[in-house]
Amino acid sequence: MKLGLNLGYWGGGNDADNLALAQEADRLGYSVVWAAEAYGSDAATVLAWVAAQTSRIDVGSAIFQIPGRTPANTAMTAATLDTLSGGRFRLGLGVSGPQVSEGWHGVRFDKPLKRTREYVEIVRKALARERLTYDGEFFTLPLPNGPGKALTLTVHPVRERIPLYLAAVGPKNLELAGEIADGWLAIFYVPETISDLLANVMTGRTKIGKTLDGFDIVPTVPVVIGDNVEDCAGPLRGYSALYIGGMGSKEQNFYNALATRLGYGEAAAAIQEAYLAKDYFGAARAVPVEFIDRTSLIGPRERVRDRLAAYAESGVTTLTLAVSIGSMEQRIATLRTMAEVLDESGLAE
Repeated sequence: MKLGLNLGYWGGGNDADNLALAQEADRLGYSVVWAAEAYGSDAATVLAWVAAQTSRIDVGSAIFQIPGRTPANTAMTAATLDTLSGGRFRLGLGVSGPQVSEGWHGVRFDKPLKRTREYVEIVRKALARERLTYDGEFFTLPLPNGPGKALTLTVHPVRERIPLYLAAVGPKNLELAGEIADGWLAIFYVPETISDLLANVMTGRTKIGKTLDGFDIVPTVPVVIGDNVEDCAGPLRGYSALYIGGMGSKEQNFYNALATRLGYGEAAAAIQEAYLAKDYFGAARAVPVEFIDRTSLIGPRERVRDRLAAYAESGVTTLTLAVSIGSMEQRIATLRTMAEVLDESGLAE
């Protein structure tokens, strides 16, 4: 098992801190650093900036929003980042949600699985430097009855195949990830109950005659190290409430549905009700400590170290850490501690 670092969303005055975290992860031998985007900073610019100031660590998008770029533009960006970083780029994609897709990008959130499949096929074709033609439900290249030409990407990526990941939550999207991607970007990952979700991924792998060998399973896991589990869980309540209560509408929130499938339906409903009423403190307070404990690494150093075995046994290949809690010194210390405990556990690749 390898370690990664998720910087989350950029901005808010934490730019220098995030760069310092990425550089420390690079020094410690972490495998990859990821950056996200929603409707603020874009991940591509952040990753170029980080790649220019690191030397070994991969840089990955977690995620580029599918409605925010044409597939050809994503291929251009991926090829450019791979070239500038010396072959260190990983392409993570996701459909975002209906609020962002329709409210920010002006793209209808319909048939997300079909749109994702077509999108990935075009990106793969462009990155392979094939002449770009496509006839799908959502994308047609070149457009008919016009001056458009079938073109070929002029940039040569460093690697023959840039690793492609899908952010997936629901069963069908997990199956699609297994079929068309090289890895899965997961959130609220509970290693003890992951078998059903991995079965969905395996269904997709079976369709193409492959196993999970070489398929990168990458959950983002918040980490807070301290003496008391409940005290460590406290600062993560807002993070959980944001996703369970605020990432989507009352009718369509993938993370709320995931929390419900994990057995927290009553709490998920209360979190969402409070969040949508803009009672953010009440929403955070409604997140059960048990949920945070099962989806995070919290508590004393030895407890965190021992819990790593559950992630490795469940199939995790890259454990991506979110270390957003505490002072800069504490966050750097957490990165160092996690590198140490992974070595101590005997699970490091």
